[in-house]
Amino acid sequence: MNQEIFSHIPCGETLPLNNIHAVSVSMPSLQDVIDYEEQTPEILEKITIAYPRFVMHPYLKLLAKHIKEKYKISDSYEVVLLSSQKAVEVVSSVYFIHNKIEINEPFGVILVQNGTTQLQKVLKFIQHVGYNLSSRLAEDYLYKVGLINKLHEEELEDKSKAKEILVSSLANAYKQPLENICLNPSGMNAMYCVLKGIKNIQARNGRPILVQLGWLYLDTMNIVNHYFEESKIFYDVTNLDLLEEFLKKDGLKVSTIVTEIPTNPLVQTVDLEKLKTLCDTYNIPLVIDSTFATPYNLDLNPYADIYVESLTKFACGNADVLMGAIILNKNSKISHISYEFFKHADEPYIKDIQRMAYQIKGYEKRVKQIGKNTKELVKYFKTAPFIDEIFYCLQDKYATNYKKLMIDEDSYTGIVSVTFKKEFAKVYDSLTFAKGPSLGTEFTLLMPYTYLAHYDLITSKKGQEFLKQIGLPINLLRISVGTENIEEIKKEFEKLNTI
Repeated sequence: MNQEIFSHIPCGETLPLNNIHAVSVSMPSLQDVIDYEEQTPEILEKITIAYPRFVMHPYLKLLAKHIKEKYKISDSYEVVLLSSQKAVEVVSSVYFIHNKIEINEPFGVILVQNGTTQLQKVLKFIQHVGYNLSSRLAEDYLYKVGLINKLHEEELEDKSKAKEILVSSLANAYKQPLENICLNPSGMNAMYCVLKGIKNIQARNGRPILVQLGWLYLDTMNIVNHYFEESKIFYDVTNLDLLEEFLKKDGLKVSTIVTEIPTNPLVQTVDLEKLKTLCDTYNIPLVIDSTFATPYNLDLNPYADIYVESLTKFACGNADVLMGAIILNKNSKISHISYEFFKHADEPYIKDIQRMAYQIKGYEKRVKQIGKNTKELVKYFKTAPFIDEIFYCLQDKYATNYKKLMIDEDSYTGIVSVTFKKEFAKVYDSLTFAKGPSLGTEFTLLMPYTYLAHYDLITSKKGQEFLKQIGLPINLLRISVGTENIEEIKKEFEKLNTI
């Protein structure tokens, strides 16, 4: 999306533009977002490609139709495609699904009876655990059988070298051995594999309680709710006293502590030194979602036992590959049992690996440029008359915690969330940056976070009270800062002075 200046992108266009494998989609007005959340027929006509874990890709729809015809499957069944046979077994065991016909394909297929609530449950579950079938695999298959007449043109790394390049890039970035890296078909699948492994290991040790620290990503919480009968959430990452009191009583029952560094979307950082001391005291492994941190901004190796990173974000930079990674810290006692975590993972499709390997070569440079831009943008926002509140990595309340982890002075997390002194819909609609879900892109990307991630909470009084309680503003704009010229970015925000 190498735009010199920003311009309006119509609703439903892929982000990046003209890319069939894009994971984001343009929603240029707040009404578009509301319509999407309410699934109005008008918006569904416009939005055919969106975040693949939430919206079925058109190639997957076409492939499902082909499979139905190929195996003469009755209309009373819906065909659901998964990344592998392993994924089929996971989903089938949870929902007691037994396919009545033999299906021999290079991906997973399950049949779910139409007209039941089971279908929606299955699709939701796949969304949470991230066993999604690759759009590139679907594309190659459809092309081979003649159902599409061309393949998307894109730059790919050499097939024979791609995985080695990708894994060694991550190993070098995290300063970990190659064997401690595991690739997954999505960031959520990486998180699922880790939490599933933790549960299995710690069940033997009589440790059933999972602790979530901070307001975690929605689907992380969904996995926890699905797999852990006992979990405890501490929303305020600044108040470790509450966690400490809990651990004094139940510390030896805790299986793991999961947190994000920094958190999404308020960019808060816990006192990791204190948290690590608590973990060591009660022998609790610490799982860190490092997607926001990136290994090029923060050194978390003294603290993390296990990292989970959504490579779809900063590592990709172009928002056109769904992929995740598990990184085990060699300094952790848990790293010697990697099999317990890695065995649940699916190997991503080779063409996704090729594309990611091509893009990860620019990972460090991209992160450092975004960090510099973020630093300048925050400086600008601090004097901007239209800004109400700024949430960024060095905000006063969390600055000390974050500074301890910084690799250099430009190690700013490339996310800034803001509220405005002006009407939110007018602000959102008037800006011509790319607007849609996802983050970590080379192009600046805006997202009305609470509307897209927690619309159900906005629309009920109880939900609004809960948002207030955890300090998540309804009218929050999350800015994923891009690599464009910072003066151009600031110039676009200057528009807000005139509305």
